[in-house]
Amino acid sequence: MRVGVLTGGGDCPGLNAVIRAVVRKGVQVFGFEFVGFRDGWRGPLEGDTVALDVQAVRGILPRGGTILGSSRTNPLKVEGGVERIKDNLAGLGVDALIAIGGEDTLGVARQLYDSGVNVIGVPKTIDNDLNATDYTFGFDTAVGIAMEAIDRLHTTAESHHRALICEVMGRHAGWIALHAGMAGGANVILIPEQPFDIDKVCAYVESRFKTRYAPIIVVAEGAHPLDGQMELQAGELDAFGHVRLGGIGERLANEIEKRTGKEARTTVLGHIQRGGTPTAFDRVLATRFGLQAIDAVADGDFGKMVALQGTGIVRVDLSAATEKLKTVPVERYTEAEVFFG
Repeated sequence: MRVGVLTGGGDCPGLNAVIRAVVRKGVQVFGFEFVGFRDGWRGPLEGDTVALDVQAVRGILPRGGTILGSSRTNPLKVEGGVERIKDNLAGLGVDALIAIGGEDTLGVARQLYDSGVNVIGVPKTIDNDLNATDYTFGFDTAVGIAMEAIDRLHTTAESHHRALICEVMGRHAGWIALHAGMAGGANVILIPEQPFDIDKVCAYVESRFKTRYAPIIVVAEGAHPLDGQMELQAGELDAFGHVRLGGIGERLANEIEKRTGKEARTTVLGHIQRGGTPTAFDRVLATRFGLQAIDAVADGDFGKMVALQGTGIVRVDLSAATEKLKTVPVERYTEAEVFFG
């Protein structure tokens, strides 16, 4: 059997660990042959491949990013895109495809499966917002990076008596902000699921200054105020129709300065959260996902995504994985609110 592998969407610590596990077990246990597709869905769309064998995956376990490259190419927006992919897979003799990615990548995988392509999905997103899996690899690494940044911001904030804002990733789900903020002892955490009251945020800031400590505010990039409280900027769209976010931290700092008279500064972590070497947790989770994904291929159990539920790796329908986003529930945010101010 010849198996294709691709990585789509934003890069993420642990992608290479998945590729390594898929190839090592696929070759050594099942005798499969592999072909890597370059740059996400662009690879199968254009027939752009790279050799993928045991030698190619040696030494990549600790490396961030992806040796296959990635992109946000959406073949569903390309005329005849699905048929082009099917034709290229057939021409290359690819019998099955493992797609490693988030909601967009796996959404395309689901469409391809419905069109007759043998597809297995592996969940990838640092935002941890994919449904049907407790955690996705890359999330633990991103939270650790954000927590370390918050730890460092505390000392600067207190030295200069400033409010410091740390903007982290999280378009629709605030998992990174919630976990990093709680682990780093933030005084306010703002997430997309809970529109914030700027007056309340400023009250928390002033309350913190009264204790002779400086406030740290963690804000997810997709967080937004109650209607009419702050002017927000509209961004351009990517190939999947998502607005390119960023900038809420700076606008929040300006609003805090204007309303409280206290100096406020913003640190935007951005792509720093996605780069670099994965944590031990993410390396192990990604490896387990890869091992189970190639087992699903060997079993002919297509149209599935491997997922972490409890401590076990299970298979769920791609439809279940992509039907909705996993967002932060109210009760989890309420836990964090105890430490605000």
